[in-house]
Amino acid sequence: MKMTNWKKNCVAAGVLITVCASIYVNWLYSGGEAANLVDTLDAQKVMSDDLLILGGGSVQVGGTETDTVTNYFAAVRLSRQQARDSAVSLLQEAMSYGDATEITTSSAQLEELIQTSLCEAQIESLVVAKGYADCVAYMNEEGISIAVASPEGGLKEQDVALIADIVMSQSAHTMGDIRVVEVP
Repeated sequence: MKMTNWKKNCVAAGVLITVCASIYVNWLYSGGEAANLVDTLDAQKVMSDDLLILGGGSVQVGGTETDTVTNYFAAVRLSRQQARDSAVSLLQEAMSYGDATEITTSSAQLEELIQTSLCEAQIESLVVAKGYADCVAYMNEEGISIAVASPEGGLKEQDVALIADIVMSQSAHTMGDIRVVEVP
């Protein structure tokens, strides 16, 4: 049986409301603080051999401690989620108090934010499924950055090619838009 157009729209709106509500609840539990994800994924900080600076604190890296690498990925994911929660909150506020054009624009931005989030999650899942310990992806207008836990022996050209293939298959990014960063 074929769904009518309004039923499809209702289902899509229901899913969108559910996702927004879960993001808002997460934001409430995190205390409403949002970190700047651009600072978190700054290439100089990520590629440093000695110290990663994450939202005011620091994590020592350089040994073979897997806890610090795990903490790094958890901190980046938390920072990314807090930044998105803040953006969703602002978009929801604009949708609540705006006129018709602001509502349409905010709705489109919110949908794009959700699609970006889903694409990043798919990429992260596929990279981990290929045998890498952990991974975090961050997409923006300029491209996509993939931070990957360094496998034994470091990342090789084949590893970077595999990760780039995953990114290109799951997004509209080309090879020139992809940055793969090894996290020791």
